[in-house]
Amino acid sequence: MRKMLTIISNVLRGSASRNGARLVVSARTYADFTPQASFDIKNCDVHKLEEGPPLQAVLTREEGLQYYRTMQTIRRMELKADQLYKQKIIRGFCHLYDGQEACAVGIEAGIKRSDHLITAYRAHGYTYTRGGTVREIMAELTGRRGGIAKGKGGSMHMYTKHFYGGNGIVGAQVPLGAGVALACKYLGKNELCVCLYGDGAANQGQIFETYNMASLWKLPCIFICENNQYGMGTSVERAAASTDYYKRGDFIPGLRVDGMDVLCVREATKFAAEHCKSGKGPILMELLTYRYHGHSMSDPGVSYRTREEIQEVRSKSDPITLLKDRMLSNNMVSVEELKEIDVEVRKEIEDAAQFATTDPEPPLEELCNHIFYNEPPMKVRGISPWIKLKSVS
Repeated sequence: MRKMLTIISNVLRGSASRNGARLVVSARTYADFTPQASFDIKNCDVHKLEEGPPLQAVLTREEGLQYYRTMQTIRRMELKADQLYKQKIIRGFCHLYDGQEACAVGIEAGIKRSDHLITAYRAHGYTYTRGGTVREIMAELTGRRGGIAKGKGGSMHMYTKHFYGGNGIVGAQVPLGAGVALACKYLGKNELCVCLYGDGAANQGQIFETYNMASLWKLPCIFICENNQYGMGTSVERAAASTDYYKRGDFIPGLRVDGMDVLCVREATKFAAEHCKSGKGPILMELLTYRYHGHSMSDPGVSYRTREEIQEVRSKSDPITLLKDRMLSNNMVSVEELKEIDVEVRKEIEDAAQFATTDPEPPLEELCNHIFYNEPPMKVRGISPWIKLKSVS
């Protein structure tokens, strides 16, 4: 009996000690953490520029926590999408963004919410950083009424304010993005358009036509090539005679940026935004990044690259780990605090997945709605002249 009391006493003492540790951590949150720190970042390769972005970046504790939470949310959301796809709950095309989180988060940190952004079909991360919720994105992936496009868009076609998708045709979003930039200039707004495409789309003719128009008209457009090293299953070395994508604009200034470092991406985007908004016309950025999954869920991703290659990138260049290590080594955050964020993120993802699997699908009578914006209801022809459907804006 005495032995048991001793054990209970030790357990209680340990519990008190752990609670005390939590109190200490909590106290440190407001007192002892470094409020901001400066970090050396990699030099950007430049094309037709006298100088590039700064070689140091200042990070506040609040910014660091925000970037960490957002990148973890994107990572966990994509892993949950992988799981639901394998369970055949998500169907059709599904291109995942894990590994490239620093690109979406860094770009958003370098522009204003009133600026515009358009991308290709690997769009989940940008939908989130542009203001979509995990709940809306997951429900869209499963084709439910509560999805961000009311369950009609799926993985490739998601939209929010100032975010124009999610586009399924390779490279087609680039001239559309230049059109958005033209509207910004025509309407006299001090705004810009970030126009994203991948290395696989970089050889498309329409991209070079767009470069020409954007340069002639000095459009406020940041062209960004997310170079994740593989266009579907083809490495950049096998697909492109020149892999210096940041020089592809020829007469357009360019930057090549470490796309695995959120601070590098942020500073380069700020630099590019200032260039555009000062009336100098378009600029081109190449973000060197890496996707952990295959091109899409139908691609296992290991037939054209080795598992060892993927693991090496994970262990040496992971964007979330890089930010985490920086903050911990500069006493900007505690391990416990980051773990709490991880728990909160996982709960948010699980709740969203639950909603995405229980929310009803859109009813058939809504099939043809939203063809036009702000138009009176109209009749729409179905699959034959005798089938008439109704469209409501």
